[in-house]
Amino acid sequence: MTRPTFEMAFTARPEHIDELGHVNNAVWVQWIQEVAVAHWDSVADPAHKEAYFWVIVRHEIDYLRAALEGDRVVGRTWVGEAPKGARFDRHMEFTGNDGRICVRARTYWAIIDKASGRPIRVPPEVVAPFMTEE
Repeated sequence: MTRPTFEMAFTARPEHIDELGHVNNAVWVQWIQEVAVAHWDSVADPAHKEAYFWVIVRHEIDYLRAALEGDRVVGRTWVGEAPKGARFDRHMEFTGNDGRICVRARTYWAIIDKASGRPIRVPPEVVAPFMTEE
């Protein structure tokens, strides 16, 4: 099954570069979160954005190629399997100037009900727009 994807571009600036001369691992984690949140904001029903928020519970990241200062990097994300309870997985790939993958990740998120402050089972209507092509 094909999942809808979302893309967001970044440019590696001097503050993203570590002592080895490439984008720091912590920056990739920040970009993962930025892309995921932007995807949620672009697709989620306003009532769902008002009622819930997501927290990261796990990252699996493969750093495949370095990105250097000035490089344009495109992050592409899509959801994985159907949610299990409160958990929902998301796939992420970042490609460099040449279109080759620099970083590949799978992140796991839990949905939190804002009113109670507690995790809840992911409602089907919340996940539906992320699961099928429209």
